[in-house]
Amino acid sequence: MDDLVTTVIEAHGGLDRYNQFSSATVHFRLGGSLWRLKGQDGTLSQGAVRLGLHRQYASHHPFTAADLWTSVTARRVAVETVGCEVKAERFDPRASFPGDAHAPWDDLQVAYFAGYAMWTYLTSPFTFGSPGFRSVELPPIIEEGEIWRRLEVTFPDHIATHCRRQVFYFDSDGLLRRHDYTPEVVNAGPAAHYPSAYEEFDGIMVPTRRRVYRLREDGTVSREQPLVTIDIDGVLFT
Repeated sequence: MDDLVTTVIEAHGGLDRYNQFSSATVHFRLGGSLWRLKGQDGTLSQGAVRLGLHRQYASHHPFTAADLWTSVTARRVAVETVGCEVKAERFDPRASFPGDAHAPWDDLQVAYFAGYAMWTYLTSPFTFGSPGFRSVELPPIIEEGEIWRRLEVTFPDHIATHCRRQVFYFDSDGLLRRHDYTPEVVNAGPAAHYPSAYEEFDGIMVPTRRRVYRLREDGTVSREQPLVTIDIDGVLFT
């Protein structure tokens, strides 16, 4: 791992601590204009998601009904009952998304998007040193009156995420302050994601407030209306 990757992993709790756990359960509240645009306003407004920390897996619950949850991996999405009966499933879910940015999503599409997105957010930056991930430090920028170091991370093909190349910005304490990517399945251009309000859970530093905005063509951030808002009420690592 390069120096910046090592620095930011340590700032968020360190690999030794992270590797003591295999999963995390996150209680959240979700909002933003994206869900209305996709005809899914309220589907995931609040609940919990269980994430695999060392393999890509996410499960939101409840999902559309009290006794249903999702099961998301890179190549499959499903809705299942608490008794593990499969109610709906789709293989190669990424290929199902419409090309029109204004087209609605079905339940499996929103489950897949929310699953891989939350997995990406909650496992970064610990995944950056994993096999298949490549990173390079970019020149720093000044934002909010601070110098933020930048890391361009290329995700491996076997990981479902917004796009292969993403840029992460870190403050002088090594904490993540901004995350740029293009959510390809949304088909609406690049986004700037701002994490804040860090709290420590089981020795791991987690931002409890996240806001995602559109990036304009000139690279400036459009803050009029957040695409996605995530507020985290608690995290349990196990």
